[in-house]
Parts: sequence; C-alpha cells; structure tokens
Amino acid sequence: MASLNYHHLRYFWMIANENNLTRAAERLHVSQSALSIQLRQLEESFGQKLFEREGKRLQLTEAGRITLDYANAIFRAGDELISLMHGRSAGERQLLRIGAVSTLSRNFQLELVRSLVQRSDVELVLHSGSLRELLAQMHTHTIDLVLSNRPAPRDAQTNWHCHLLDEQPVSLVGKPDDESQPFQFPQDLDGRPLLLPSIESEIRAAFDFLLEQAGVRPLVVAEVDDMAMLRLLARESGHLTLVPPVVVLDELRQGLLVERYRITDIRERFYAITPSRRFPNALVKDLLAKSPEAKVSDNDPASTTGDKA
Repeated sequence: MASLNYHHLRYFWMIANENNLTRAAERLHVSQSALSIQLRQLEESFGQKLFEREGKRLQLTEAGRITLDYANAIFRAGDELISLMHGRSAGERQLLRIGAVSTLSRNFQLELVRSLVQRSDVELVLHSGSLRELLAQMHTHTIDLVLSNRPAPRDAQTNWHCHLLDEQPVSLVGKPDDESQPFQFPQDLDGRPLLLPSIESEIRAAFDFLLEQAGVRPLVVAEVDDMAMLRLLARESGHLTLVPPVVVLDELRQGLLVERYRITDIRERFYAITPSRRFPNALVKDLLAKSPEAKVSDNDPASTTGDKA
C-alpha cells in the first residue's frame, strides 16, 4: 500500500486554502508547473481528482473536501505537537477547541466557558454537531473535548472519559396564567398540548415512560431536538414545555415563563467527554477544575431517572 506523501499534502492544503494555483505557488516559493506536478502526483496516489476548474478558480471535489478535512486535522495536530514538545512562551495564546452537541443548553455552555471568554491569553473555538460527529473530530485531534447531555459509548478502539459536570431535575414550564387550581402531575397532562424534546432525548424517554405508567396521553404539538428552538417555542406558543430549567433560566427570572411542575424523578445530566492523551490540553484541566461536582468515569452507567430531591 502506498504511503502518504505529506509534502504533497502540504502543497494541496495550500492550494485549497488559496483557491488559486498561482497564489499558492507564490506563497510556497515554487513554480506553478512544479506545484501542478506535485498535485497531480497526490491525485494519482489517491486515484481521485481533488479539484475541478471553474474558470480561473479551483473548486474542491467531494474527495478534495474530505482530504482537506484530514489535512487540517493532520497539520493542526502537528502544530500542537511542536507546541507541546517545545513548551509555550509566556505570552503565547492558548487554543481550546470545544464541541457541544446541538441538544445541549446554550445557557449551560455559557456558564461553563464564561471565565475562558474573558481571558486574553485564550482563544476559544466552539463547534456544534451530533455526538457521533464530535467524537469523530476529537478522535482526529480537531477538538479537545465534547460537551454532551449523555455519556459517550466506548469500545476497544476508543478510550473516552466522561466527566459528570452537573445534573438537575427537568421541569414543565409555561406562561403565567390565572388557573386557580394547583397543577396536578401527571393527570392534568391528559389531552393537553405539550412541547417536548425529540424522542432521541433520554429525558424524553423517561418522561414518556412515566406517562405511560400513569395511563396519561398528552397532545404532542412539537418534538424539538434543539434546546435553543425549544426555548423560543416555549416563550411564543404558550404551551407547557418539558425542559431542564437552565435552558429557560432568563425567561424564568424575567417572569416570561413559570415553572408549573418540577419532575424530580427525571434528571438531565451534563458531561464533558475527553480523550485519553499523553499530552492533554492544559485548558481542559482548568475547565474541569471549575466544576467542583465533576465526577469522572470510563463508562458512566447513570440513567435519566433519579431519586426525588
């Protein structure tokens, strides 16, 4: 099997970032013809075209976009290696790359990184995506840790560590109303319109189980996998919404929403997932240290149901 020529890969990376062969050749201090030969040799080794020409511009093919993603990870890891081996100078900014699952509360993320945003010696990069996508990026060293509301699965090829940062009961929230009778859970939900997290959510699974056990069937108006959108719908629709209180913290403080019932048997858990590395990013340790309740396990078995407070 042919080995990867990293010299050719660096040339490809420069062409992809410049979107122009001439400019890339100037930056690399080589002739355009020599650069074209290097690119062609890389394409031949892959058996794939990496660029298509559109007028005077070069556009990445699908294979080219995949190659660029790997090249970014490879060269970023190389920069990280050099930095770790030589040590950072006192005035150098440190980089922390965080991935957060799209279902995670933005308020929770903000509270966690607030101190880092205020530091002039730190550059913070935040990515959003599915847990699968973010774990793949962490595996290729393009992000340093993943924030999630469920633990990461482990197998023989992965060695993730799940740090339990926090947990809290979930609540049914809605707009203030003039109902004179106290809310009765779960019977008052029978036939009532509700906004719920998507069925992939662990808190949704626990909630559905509670209602099924009680023989209660609400009217599900919407299922939402993005907590930011669920927050907006809770504010605008007037329907009861199942959320962790941190998601609608501002609305609760301002009186735009009220907590109708806190379900202490269902808990939302917040995790930081980190890889096992010989040279971990020091900022990851700092971040976890600011969460005194953080507990680490290699495979957290916690379910979404807990004891009543």
